[in-house]
Amino acid sequence: MKKLFIKTYGCQMNAYDSARMAELLAPHGYGVTDRADDADLVILNTCHIREKAGEKVYSEVGRLREIKQARPGMTIAVAGCVAQAEGAEMLRRAPTIDLVVGPQSYHRLPEMLARGHARQVATDFPADSKFDHLPEAADRIGPSAFLTIQEGCDKFCTFCVVPYTRGAEQSRPAADVEREARALVARGARELTLLGQNVNAYRGPEAGGEPVGLGALVRRLARISGLLRIRYTTSHPRDVDDALIAAHAEEPALMPFLHLPVQSGADRVLAAMNRGHSADDYRRIVARLRAARPDLALSSDFIVGFPGETDAEFAATLALIAEIGFAQAFSFKYSRRPGTPAAASPDQIPEDVKDARLAAVQALLRRQQDDFAAAQVGRTLPVLIERPGRHEGQVVGRSPYLQGVHLRAPVAAIGSVIPVTIESAGPNSLAGRRASMVAESGAAAVQAPERMAV
Repeated sequence: MKKLFIKTYGCQMNAYDSARMAELLAPHGYGVTDRADDADLVILNTCHIREKAGEKVYSEVGRLREIKQARPGMTIAVAGCVAQAEGAEMLRRAPTIDLVVGPQSYHRLPEMLARGHARQVATDFPADSKFDHLPEAADRIGPSAFLTIQEGCDKFCTFCVVPYTRGAEQSRPAADVEREARALVARGARELTLLGQNVNAYRGPEAGGEPVGLGALVRRLARISGLLRIRYTTSHPRDVDDALIAAHAEEPALMPFLHLPVQSGADRVLAAMNRGHSADDYRRIVARLRAARPDLALSSDFIVGFPGETDAEFAATLALIAEIGFAQAFSFKYSRRPGTPAAASPDQIPEDVKDARLAAVQALLRRQQDDFAAAQVGRTLPVLIERPGRHEGQVVGRSPYLQGVHLRAPVAAIGSVIPVTIESAGPNSLAGRRASMVAESGAAAVQAPERMAV
C-alpha cells in the first residue's frame, strides 16, 4: 500500500476537505501516515486568509525537498486556497511541487496521479460539483464530524480573499446533505458541525420545491436517529433569519454556542469593510438570539488596525465586546491580501499601533473567556465524550459550548452524552465528575450561562 501524508492549514472546511481527499484516494491504494518522510504522496492543504500564507507553503515545500531527494518517487501536491490563488505560478516557483489543485477540483486527484510524473494544475471551477465525485467511506469515525453544506461567498468583504479562492456561494442539495449526515451517523458520529464559508447563507435546492434554508435543514437533520448534536460555522450576521432563530429556540440538538463574526464595533469601519451591517444591527441580532435561546453563548472574530481605523473607532470595538460578552473569540491584526480592495488603501495603520490594539482586545477577550469558564464551575453540563484522556481512566469530551472537559469515566462512554458536574476551570479546558451513571439519549437541558463580568 502507498502512503499518504496530509498537512492541513486553516479552517474546519480544510480539515473536512483533507478527510475527503484521504477517502477519495483510499480506493487507489493510499493509506494515511503521520510522517511526511514515510509518504509516497504529500498533500499540503493550504489556507490563504492570513498574510504571507504563500510564503509559509513555500517554506514547507523547501523542507520537503530533501525528503523528496531521498525518495525520488514521492509526489508533492499543494491543495486549497493558496493553490487556487497562485495556480501555475507555484510550479514555476517551486520545481519540487508536482500537482496544484484548488478546493473545487480535488476530486480530480486520482486522474492527475494516474498520469504519472507529469506536473499538473487544476484550479478551475468545474460546472459539476466535486461532491458528485467523492466516495462514501465505510470506516468508523469519532463522535464528532464535519459536514460541508455550503461553499464560497458573495459578500466581498474588502479584506477577504475567499470570494476569489472559493468562488461564488453554492449550496449542496438538502437531500445530499441528509444522505451524508446519515452515513456519518452510521459510522459513529453523534455530533455534526455544518460547514460553509458563509454557512447560514445556505439555500439547498430541492427537486421541484423551494430551496431549504439553514433553519429548515437543522430541523431535518435533527430527526436523524442517533444524531445528538448539531453545530454550524461560520455564519454572517446578514444571513441570520427568522427561521434560523426559531430553530435555536425549538431544536434541543442545535447547540447553544454560535460563532457570529462582527469584525469591528465602529460603523464607518464596518462600511469600509463592506460588511453590510452596523454595530446596532449586530446588537439587535444577538438580542433576538438570546431571547430565543437564553443559554446561548457567543464567539466572534475581530480585526484591529483596519485601514483608517481611528483610536475612537477601536474604542468602539472594545465597547461592543464589553457590552455583548463572548465565551470565545478570535482576533487578528489587519493583514493585507493582494487583490482585495482594502490592500490598496493609503490609510494603512502602523504595525506598532496594530500590535498595541491587538494586545488590548485580546486581554479583554481573554478575561471574558476566563470568566465564562469560571462560571461553569458548579454547574452540571451535558458532555459528549469524544476520546480517551492522557491518564488512565480519564476521558475527554466537549461541553455544549465547545469547551474541552476532562473527567474519569470508562472508555465505553465514548460517543455518549453524559451529565458532568464541573469542578474546576483551567486556561483551556474544564474538569469535572460524572453526575450520573445513566448516559443521556440526547442533548440535555442546561442552565443559562451567567453573563460575563467585564
